[in-house]
Amino acid sequence: MNLLHLKYAVEIAETNSMTKAAERLYTSQPNLSRAIRELEDTLGVTLFKRTPKGIYPTPEGDEFLGYARKVLTQVDEIESMYQKGDKPARQFSISVPRASYICCAFTEFIKKLDRTSSAELTFRETSAQRAISNMLNADYKLGIVRYQSIYEKNYKEMFREKELAFEVIYEFTPVLLMSAKHPLAEKNELSIRDLTPFVELGHADPYVPSLSMSTVRKNEAIGAADGKADKHIYLFERGSQMDLLSEVSDTYIWGSPVPKRMLERYLLVQRTCAENDRKYRDVLIYKQDYRLSPIDKAFLDELTKIKRSLF
Repeated sequence: MNLLHLKYAVEIAETNSMTKAAERLYTSQPNLSRAIRELEDTLGVTLFKRTPKGIYPTPEGDEFLGYARKVLTQVDEIESMYQKGDKPARQFSISVPRASYICCAFTEFIKKLDRTSSAELTFRETSAQRAISNMLNADYKLGIVRYQSIYEKNYKEMFREKELAFEVIYEFTPVLLMSAKHPLAEKNELSIRDLTPFVELGHADPYVPSLSMSTVRKNEAIGAADGKADKHIYLFERGSQMDLLSEVSDTYIWGSPVPKRMLERYLLVQRTCAENDRKYRDVLIYKQDYRLSPIDKAFLDELTKIKRSLF
């Protein structure tokens, strides 16, 4: 196993295609396939599963890729440190839920960032499971995970097991987000039954430690049995979510409150539903032996300001 093997595996995971990965790596597909087979033989595990829709990491492959990305990042950092006497860049890396208020805070943070010195920033919107994995395997410094408050025990036990520090930064009851042209936009408060004819958007990767995906999805469904939405579109990124909400006027999504400026930008409204009394928490996590840096604190300060504007 060598660095080239690691680069090959990471590129395949990014493209989900042996052909595309070979093109981006400027190598032949047979050579790439042979290298991955050699790597799998060396490790004694299957890293990728071949499907009609593409090539995807196995659970063992996901674990390996976390370490591979960490190694490649560290190699890049070493090279940059010693090339032409460059000083190490300020480092900031965080994984977050697909939340507009967090995105707004990151934008304000970037606006105020000192441009006179180097910096390397990573901001990734993803699931709670991936945020935790990034922290443990990909050397991300910070993470924010979102979960329903009934799962507090599950998460706290997992945080302690993984030696992660944690603190609640925001607790909220989900609001309904929809286009200003939505048929229900003029109603200030909605019922579950009001939503039945419309298309619900949602994120396709719920996660709770020690619970199956099917159990979590069932528990996350909002509304009585005769009122649940039966038309869904599952998404993995907030950008697609905002575009669909603004352009397809019969869609809606449950989520955290959205800053006014983002509602205005996408021509959206947010509404409440008295029948939904669930509480969600956004929780900051980082390794117990990690000390927050000045750049971390600057981002968290902006997050606090945006959060206060939502009340």
